[in-house]
Amino acid sequence: MEEPATPQKSPYVMELEPGNYAWCACGRAANQPFCDGSHRGSGFLPVVQRFEEKTTVAWCGCKRSASPPFCDGSHSQLEE
Repeated sequence: MEEPATPQKSPYVMELEPGNYAWCACGRAANQPFCDGSHRGSGFLPVVQRFEEKTTVAWCGCKRSASPPFCDGSHSQLEE
C-alpha cells in the first residue's frame, strides 16, 4: 500500500460535539482532518469515531499514528 500524504506535522486539536466523525486516513482530503472521499481508489479507508459527549480531540495530522485516528506523537519522528 502507498504511504498516506502528510497534511501537517502536528495534531488537529479541536472541541467536538457528540456525533460520528470520519477521520481522513489518506491525507488527501481538503477539509482535514475529516474524510471527503478523496481516498477513492487509493486503498485507504476513513476511520469512523463516535463521541457520546462534547470532548476535545487531538486527531493525527501526519497520518502515521500507531493509534489512529488519534495523535500519538509519531509526527516528531518524521524528517523535515
